[in-house]
Amino acid sequence: MVLGTSSGAGKSLMAAALCRVLRRRGETPLPFKGQNMSLNAWVDAAGGEMAYSQALQAWAAGLEPTVAMNPVLLKPQGDSTSELIHLGRSVGVCRAEHYYRDWFRPGWAAIRQGLSDLQTGHPGGRLVLEGAGSPVEVNLQPRDLTNLRLAQFLRARCLLVADIERGGVFAQIVGTLALLRPVERPLIRGILINRFRGRRELFDEGRSWLERHTGLPVLGVMPWLDELFPPEDSLDLLERKARKPDADLEIAVMRLPSISNFSDLDPLEAEPSVRVRWLRPGEALGSPDAVVIPGSKQTLRDLEVLRASGLGDDLRRYVSGGGHLFGLCGGLQMLGRRLLDPLALEGGGGSGGHTGLGLLPLITHYGDGKATQQVCAPALWPPGSSLMLEGFELHRGQSLCQEPDQCQPIAMRPGLGWWTAGPSGSVVAGTYLHGVFDSGPWRRRWLNQLRRRRGLSPLSEQQPHHGQQREALLDRLAGAFEAHVNLTPLLERE
Repeated sequence: MVLGTSSGAGKSLMAAALCRVLRRRGETPLPFKGQNMSLNAWVDAAGGEMAYSQALQAWAAGLEPTVAMNPVLLKPQGDSTSELIHLGRSVGVCRAEHYYRDWFRPGWAAIRQGLSDLQTGHPGGRLVLEGAGSPVEVNLQPRDLTNLRLAQFLRARCLLVADIERGGVFAQIVGTLALLRPVERPLIRGILINRFRGRRELFDEGRSWLERHTGLPVLGVMPWLDELFPPEDSLDLLERKARKPDADLEIAVMRLPSISNFSDLDPLEAEPSVRVRWLRPGEALGSPDAVVIPGSKQTLRDLEVLRASGLGDDLRRYVSGGGHLFGLCGGLQMLGRRLLDPLALEGGGGSGGHTGLGLLPLITHYGDGKATQQVCAPALWPPGSSLMLEGFELHRGQSLCQEPDQCQPIAMRPGLGWWTAGPSGSVVAGTYLHGVFDSGPWRRRWLNQLRRRRGLSPLSEQQPHHGQQREALLDRLAGAFEAHVNLTPLLERE
C-alpha cells in the first residue's frame, strides 16, 4: 500500500509506477483505491464511473480499467456535498457531516465487494493499494475507510510517501508516524522522498537522520519528473503554468470553480506546438487561437460565474470577432440558449430554466438519468477524410438543436455534439465526449483549423493515440522508480 503524508504527495503516480514495475517483472498487479474523492473520472467498458487515477494505474498494470479498482468515488459538488458512486453507479448525494453516519457501512461493503470482484477476476494477482489524503487525520481515523483500516484488513506492507517540494518533509514524516496507533505502526515498512530536485547525495544527511529517528529505512528518493499526468484536485491546476513560450498556438482553458475531467486537456498540453493557458474568472481573456470550456460538476453555477465575472460577455465578443470556441460536456451545455433543471441536479432549479451563452441553438433538459458509456462514431467535423470520434459520455442532461439549419452535428451518431460557423470566420462547437482530444488524427485536424487561420503549415494527422504517449510516460516513471527505490522490503513474500 502506498500512503502519503498529505494529499498531493504523489501516491497515485507512485502506485502507478509500482504497477508498471510489477508488470515488467511478470506479475499481475491489481491497482485498488477503496475510496477516492475526485472530479477527474473515467467510464469503464461496462459504463461504470471510477476515478481517472485508478484507470491510469490499470493501464500501468496492463489491465482494462474496471470500477472494482475504485469501488467508492466521491464527486464534490459544492456546499459540503458530494455525489456518491458505489461500484460505478450513483447512489445519492450526501453532506459531509452525515457521510460517516449514513454511508460508512455501505461504503465498506462496496470496498469489500470491489476487492472480491477484482481478485476473482485476476487470481494470483498482487494488490497495489493507494491510500487517500493523510492516514492520520485524527478526527477521521476511527471511521477512515481506505487507509489503515484497509491496510490492517489486508495486512498490507505500506510505503509512506512525502513530497519534499512542499517543504517541511521531516515534520511531514515524523508527525505522521507519531500519530499512528501502536497497532498501525508496524504496517509501515519504509519511507519514500518524492519530487527531489538536485543531486541525491545532497539529501544523504537528511536520509540518515530520518532512519535514526524513525527506525525505518528510506527506501528511495524520487527525482523531480516533469510529468504530464493530471492532478487529482483542481486546486493543483494552479501549479500549471503557461509553458512553451515559442509555441505556435495558444489555447485558453476556462478554470471554473467546479471544473471536472480536466485530464481531457492533457493531450493538448502534450502537443509541442501548443501552449495551454488556464484562465480563471477575473483574468483577461486576451486573444488566444481557441478557447475551451471544459466539463463542470455544477454547470449552472459555473455558468453564473462566467456571467458574473464578465467572461460570458468576453466570449461573445471573442466569437463575434472571429474566435474559435469549443465546449466539452458541461461546457457544451453552457454554449446553448436554455438549460432546464427542474430537479435542481446541476446547481439550479425552477421551471423557467436558465439562460446560456446563446452561441449554439441548443436547449438542455436535466433529468434523473445519467449517460455513462464509451463511444466510437464516424466524425463529421472538422471536415476532411473519414475519421473516428472516440471518448466516453459522462453527463446528466440531453441537448436538442432547435434550429438544425444553424448547427451541424459533429458525428454520425446523434446527440454527441454540434458546430456552427459564425461571423468573421468564427467557429463555435462542442461535444459530450470526454477524451475526444486523445485521438491523434482528430486532435491534429482540429489544431490544423487553427493553424490555417494563422497561415501556419498543417501538422501531420498521422499521429498516434495519446495512450501511446501515456505508455511512454509510464515507462519513464517506472524506470526512475526502479532506479531510485529499493523495493525488496515491499515485495518480499512473507
